[in-house]
Amino acid sequence: METNDNRPGSEPEVYPRKIQPLAYFIFTTRWLQLPLYLGLILAQCVYVYHFWVELLDLIGAVMGNQAALQHILEAVAIEGAARPTKINETTIMLVVLGLIDVVMISNLLIMVIIGGYETFVSRMNLEGHPDQPEWLSHVNASVLKVKLATAIIGISSIHLLKTFINAHAYDEKTIMAQTGIHFVFLISAIAIGLSDRIMAKDSH
Repeated sequence: METNDNRPGSEPEVYPRKIQPLAYFIFTTRWLQLPLYLGLILAQCVYVYHFWVELLDLIGAVMGNQAALQHILEAVAIEGAARPTKINETTIMLVVLGLIDVVMISNLLIMVIIGGYETFVSRMNLEGHPDQPEWLSHVNASVLKVKLATAIIGISSIHLLKTFINAHAYDEKTIMAQTGIHFVFLISAIAIGLSDRIMAKDSH
């Protein structure tokens, strides 16, 4: 016979409420997101491969490999502008910015994969693990939105910097449009952060 021990010093037993079959089925459908996160992991693998291909070509171009040099020059070439004929400081900078862009997109993927899985699918139980990301300890839908918005601003900044480096190859309208888009991203991130702060104050 089941009893509920309410003696002093002892915690009462908590009996879980029975979940209705339909509600349990709907709740279980969250696992349909798992293939999506596995697909993003495969996309992460593609970015890792692309990073190393570009890095090895950059090293090969600097060392005098003609095939690697041609690949690098084609990668930094801009449609409608004169194609560079040799590797120089600007070319190296553009390739490195491209590598940084890959890393930042990879960081964005990690935040979506880990944060999204933890928030919407299932707990990972990483509390106390020495490699647990600092932001994951307090992740929720609001925090994840702010993190993603910040990462997108960083990626946009890299693209805008690449445009400024090659400003001579773009018309004024293109530069203004990219600057405006970046500004919209920045305002959107600030708005998301402020709205989350207001909602957090209202909940207390």
